[in-house]
Amino acid sequence: MIVAGLMTGTSADALDVALVEFHLGGTADQPELRMDLRAFQEVPFDSDLALDILRLLEPDPVPLTLVSSVDRRLGQLCAEAVAAVSEETGLECELVVSHGQTIRHDVRDGAVESTLQLGQPAWIAERLGVPVLSDLRARDVAAGGQGAPLAGMLDHLLLVGGDQPRAMLNLGGIANVTVVSPTSDTVAFDTGPANALIDVMARRITGDPRAFDRDGELAARGEVDEALLADLLADPYYALPAPKSTGKELFHGTYLDRHLTRHPGLDPYDVIATLTRLTARTVAQACRPLGVSEIAVSGGGTRNPVLMSELRAELGTEVPVSTTDEALGLPSEAKEGCLMALLGWLSWHGLPATIPSVTGAAHGTLAGRFTPGAQPLRLPAPLRTGPARLHVAS
Repeated sequence: MIVAGLMTGTSADALDVALVEFHLGGTADQPELRMDLRAFQEVPFDSDLALDILRLLEPDPVPLTLVSSVDRRLGQLCAEAVAAVSEETGLECELVVSHGQTIRHDVRDGAVESTLQLGQPAWIAERLGVPVLSDLRARDVAAGGQGAPLAGMLDHLLLVGGDQPRAMLNLGGIANVTVVSPTSDTVAFDTGPANALIDVMARRITGDPRAFDRDGELAARGEVDEALLADLLADPYYALPAPKSTGKELFHGTYLDRHLTRHPGLDPYDVIATLTRLTARTVAQACRPLGVSEIAVSGGGTRNPVLMSELRAELGTEVPVSTTDEALGLPSEAKEGCLMALLGWLSWHGLPATIPSVTGAAHGTLAGRFTPGAQPLRLPAPLRTGPARLHVAS
């Protein structure tokens, strides 16, 4: 089965499109799933769409017309992107899984009250004629979970079976980590900002509303301000127990400014260096109590050598840090697209796509809702047992 996985994250810069082929093998008691990444493309947003999405991610009120417009335009972009990749590769998918752009993830007193993603799936179904799975987080929230991080299932199936606790870390706008241990339940949670606050300062320094700290060049020009770092680390979120999740509803420009007013006159390069250290420090503080022996990293943060160097320094030589490319043969930039495809494969076969110990839900849930394609929706007979392991095809 070939599934197209679409992902746009909290960095809101591009659409990831992964065409993934799945093969189920193993035994009846211990089924195993092989995942073969057949094609991957990163499709940049045009300037207008990117700026409108970034506007939706700020805490200020926005007109409903903007929400509706982004919902349409992102759905259309998703449809054309999958069509283009399929035409270029000659691969036809049987299912499209579209995460959409999260514009709200509302958390009160540690509980997620609602989560909202844009990117109307009807445009994809109409353009391609195949079913579309979307709205992947809401059912877990309705079951009392965080609806995040969704990566827990993929990470668990890739890491299960080791003799020591191992972790997978994604550095997008927000950092999330999954820890798989032979002696306890798998846990996963958002550790805090990864690039969210770094991007804020990169845009202020450069004057480019879509800028990011390319190759860590901006952070490399500054020095960490320990007083600002201590102030940022005092945020109550970091002390909350898992399961927990967060987003740009908390970590945004206004949030940063509240801290900067207590530290006037800082050099902007020192601020961005401090924010880079903040990401590394909060990841390390989250992983250390869980006895993590090694970490495989994915996401845009892997392309920032200053951030990766800070992370290695915070974790020390006893916790090796590699990319998912190096550790698992899974391209770090394609991991979240593959994740979406996996969640679609599981839901298509009637299997839970979330883990209660990860999200805090009362039970594992099917992810998302289906939009039929050109034909009436016909699901296969549900599988009785889900895969025990996931292998990346070499």
